[in-house]
Amino acid sequence: MKGVLLVNLGSPDSPDPKDVKKYLGEFLMDERVIDVPYWARTLLVKGIILNTRPKASAAAYQKIWWEEGSPLIVISERLKSKIQQQTDIPVALAMRYGSMTIKKGIQELVDKGVDEVFLIPLYPQFAMATTETILVLANEIRESHFPNIKISDLPAFYNKPDYIKVLSNAIQKSLSSKDLDHILFSYHGVPERHIRKSDVTKSHCKIDGSCCVTPSKAHEFCYRHQCLEVTRLVAEQLNLEKDTYSTSFQSRLGFDPWLQPYTDLTIERLGKQGIKNMAIITPAFVSDCLETLEEIAMEGEEIFHEVGGENFTTVPCLNDDKEWVDLLSKWINNWAETN
Repeated sequence: MKGVLLVNLGSPDSPDPKDVKKYLGEFLMDERVIDVPYWARTLLVKGIILNTRPKASAAAYQKIWWEEGSPLIVISERLKSKIQQQTDIPVALAMRYGSMTIKKGIQELVDKGVDEVFLIPLYPQFAMATTETILVLANEIRESHFPNIKISDLPAFYNKPDYIKVLSNAIQKSLSSKDLDHILFSYHGVPERHIRKSDVTKSHCKIDGSCCVTPSKAHEFCYRHQCLEVTRLVAEQLNLEKDTYSTSFQSRLGFDPWLQPYTDLTIERLGKQGIKNMAIITPAFVSDCLETLEEIAMEGEEIFHEVGGENFTTVPCLNDDKEWVDLLSKWINNWAETN
């Protein structure tokens, strides 16, 4: 029997500093998130970050927390419920970090008689710290606890025409009444070394002006290329003029070089250059979360207004948009019919 497991990032159980500290500890100790030797990661995370950051992070979560709970969890549950209405096979939801574990998600499906799982990481682009860590952990759990089940997964869908159409339609609906000077596509940042580590050719990714637009099998796992490609394809779909949009990367951590240009500095630069009306899109996420609701919609807007910007529009993620639900349901039903 077939079943589907949707997997998103995760969330603290509450915006209380204790729950946030527990969540951050699990997240940041993942070797695919902070990819340094264990002793160095332990020193950095447990010795420094968890003694300084949870309070500030908890305050940020408190700003965006909904009455029903974590926005990311609530939205993901709504998505799962709507998809379940469009497919006959069981659909479960799990998170990579936090109490809604992948093990619990697989167990829920197994308890319903499922022995073949279609795993869907809810990330359009592939990255070590998102898709890869989900797939690796799911396989480890399968080997340890569910050796008799089979797991297949949905590859990165950043360039699928039907996804680009759904994303572009959602953006168009959100911005149709806006008079804009500039649209910024902001993606979650990763350290530059993650790009090089994911390069299957071990030589193509230079993180310069040409490697991401030069055809290569490295692109299958290159987060930077996939982000730039989403921007290009959406801009093409929406007929955006070349100088009216750009791409940036947010949420950097530590002192190592991360993908650039940085979103906060880009917002500041645009405002100083006289941009008065801008919109920001976050296509690395399919569900609104701390990084979109607080870092972008609150902090980003504050930066923009401080440098003279006037109207700052944040485009919601796809969340449980009907076209997005329909598309995921189509992919699931196609998988069920052909496997």
